[in-house]
Amino acid sequence: MRLLLTSAAVLSLGLSAAHAQPAAFAEDPALSAGLADIVAEAGLAGMFDVGEDGEQPVSLVVVDLAGPAPVWGGASPDAFLYPASVYKMYVAAAVLSQVLDGRYDLDTPRVVAAHNAVDTAREVLSDPRPLLAAGDTVTVGYLLDLMITRSDNSAANEMIDLATRPTVDSLMHRYGWQGSEVTRKFLPRSVEDPGYADVPSTMTSGRHAAEFLALAATDRLVHPWVSQRLMALLGGQLDRGKLAAGLPRTAFFAHKTGWWSFWTHDVGVVRDGDVAYVVALLTPLPEAEARPRMAEVGARVHALMTARADG
Repeated sequence: MRLLLTSAAVLSLGLSAAHAQPAAFAEDPALSAGLADIVAEAGLAGMFDVGEDGEQPVSLVVVDLAGPAPVWGGASPDAFLYPASVYKMYVAAAVLSQVLDGRYDLDTPRVVAAHNAVDTAREVLSDPRPLLAAGDTVTVGYLLDLMITRSDNSAANEMIDLATRPTVDSLMHRYGWQGSEVTRKFLPRSVEDPGYADVPSTMTSGRHAAEFLALAATDRLVHPWVSQRLMALLGGQLDRGKLAAGLPRTAFFAHKTGWWSFWTHDVGVVRDGDVAYVVALLTPLPEAEARPRMAEVGARVHALMTARADG
């Protein structure tokens, strides 16, 4: 069924596109100090060798959503790291914005291009959905779900082509997140699109990822419909082995993970009773080394935010 927009929704979308301001949250120094302690206690302080990219720190940022106004704290919040699959959430927001704008629908069919079908194994083995193959015809909504919940690279390549990289970048710039532009697809440079074979890798910071999610969690990313659809996708995340492993069973975690080579990340929105916060953890560590430390960070951050909520 085609998504129909009321004139009010179209007007709202136009105004949000024209007048959106950079995300502006006040820093809480006490929260930053607490997060710095957590990074140190988890053995994640200092710099880590990431080969040709030199040395990089862990970036941990939390936005407390439980108070009268969101406030943030962080350790190395503005360090830029390769985000791996985390940046698929930026692509999803751009696609959803175009759906809202009426350019296509969630049930619009799309044929998978041969060079985009790169996955040879499912990222989450428990997920029974087959790998995408060249020539498969699937809907935009199906590709969005695969890209977020299973972190499917073939689906991400299709969604990047559909949204276009300049459109994703424009959305990010609208909120002041320069430096988090999407430069690459998830495929070898030898088969990249013209003009993208030699571009730098995509980067993002913990602060940009956290602010992006804070706006989505409060219905302020582009439009409430876009924010809510994105949060629904993130709520279906199948990877539960990073920050999620340290959270209590009562916590709902809508998140996006990413891992490749030296990089392992988890970013999302946690809600647990009166506790509500965004957490973004970007680490320059291989997945096997990062997972137990990330679970520890998840548990410690949740304890800190629960104490804050309890006053």
